[in-house]
Amino acid sequence: MVTEAETVYDYCWYPYMSSSDPATCVFVSTTRDHPIHLWDAVTGQLRCTYRAYDAMDEITAALSVSFNSSGTKIFAGYNKFLRVFDIHCPGRDFEQYPLKGSDGPSGLVSSISFSPTHSGLLAIGSYSNMTAVYAEVNMELLYVLHGQVGGVTQVLFSKDGNYIYTGGRKDPYILCWDIRNTAGIVYKLYRSSEYTNQRISFDIEPWGRHLGTGGEDGLIHIYDLQTGQWAGGFQAASDTVNGFSFHPSLPFAASSSGCRRFSMDDSSEEDISLTGDENCASVWAFSCLTEEDNTRNS
Repeated sequence: MVTEAETVYDYCWYPYMSSSDPATCVFVSTTRDHPIHLWDAVTGQLRCTYRAYDAMDEITAALSVSFNSSGTKIFAGYNKFLRVFDIHCPGRDFEQYPLKGSDGPSGLVSSISFSPTHSGLLAIGSYSNMTAVYAEVNMELLYVLHGQVGGVTQVLFSKDGNYIYTGGRKDPYILCWDIRNTAGIVYKLYRSSEYTNQRISFDIEPWGRHLGTGGEDGLIHIYDLQTGQWAGGFQAASDTVNGFSFHPSLPFAASSSGCRRFSMDDSSEEDISLTGDENCASVWAFSCLTEEDNTRNS
């Protein structure tokens, strides 16, 4: 188990991790008021840190992190900046790319995703309600996607790399975009998230056919990505399902649920308590999700 000192903003596993090679068993995390940490997944020890500083020479925390497709660099999202660290050079050396609001996203960079098939193509989501696609080689802005009602909290490429899925804060729809034709939204996938301030994550199963997402109603929805139609769902919790992730190779998925609830004692205006009885994590089996049934047609 790895324990961070503050709230965890984001984490990412090394893309070429193999249990047979302990050197590759690492992941990065970013937390409030701390640098980016590279952790040993076997021992739980901190291997090294990657640090960015503000104008007052104080450490500034990244809000999102991702390894690039080759696993050689860490891309980190900050407020109005994207910073890139060489994984082999820990410390305070990095490349910095400002985000200009006039022709692209600005504000907090909340999510970063790399295309699994189009080498050097990445998408970032920001709280300026925009998703932007860049070329990694020179960070050229290729196009900007508008459509999310709230700030973008997650961006994710499809397994074939031809589509981008985006979700937003207090936005009831996950939007599907075709990167070959970005003129409009391909389709929308509904989830209940109009009132909660939490990020609600979604994921695509390993063979690329289905997308799963939670919601503030405690339901998990499964959508067929070839048609954009609802394929099934079930009640996973009695509270907000804020996290959902498929196993990378087996027909299993994990979900997390819960939210902060404050109650006021009538006898004292200052007595505020936090209850968490409904906070939980669960593992689900999806017997229908097999490689034979779920191969995506390009």
